[in-house]
Amino acid sequence: MAFEYMSQEGYDKLVAELHQLESVELPQVREAIAEARDKGDLSENFEYHAAKREQSRLLGRIRFKQKVLANARVIDMSKLANGSVQLLSQVEMTNLANNARMTYTIASPHEANLREGKISIKSPIAQALLNKKVGDVVEVRVPAGLLKLRIESIT
Repeated sequence: MAFEYMSQEGYDKLVAELHQLESVELPQVREAIAEARDKGDLSENFEYHAAKREQSRLLGRIRFKQKVLANARVIDMSKLANGSVQLLSQVEMTNLANNARMTYTIASPHEANLREGKISIKSPIAQALLNKKVGDVVEVRVPAGLLKLRIESIT
């Protein structure tokens, strides 16, 4: 697995999620399994089978987050060059079709959240913006068609 570059904020959030899964949710599921087991015949015990499925799902999520954290590299924001679009750059751009302005932060796939204005570095828009400079116009093929975006600022 390759390195997973992310912000300190994203790393801390992942650590907190893993802690929540391991110290709160997993013990609750194990308790539910123990209670269901105490009810007797396991072959027809729905609660037991549901709790076992939930435990399996949780363990999968825990293993995934552990693997991401093992390969995580926190980016030192002070060492990023400000001249072009990179991971963790905040980019203000204009959609040339309708003159709508939008601002997105290029984030790791684990930090991407459209409601927070963070798009994955693996998204078509981020891929088109990478290494571009203020004033550049990029064309991006998205499901809705072709977007023409002009970069207004990079921070």
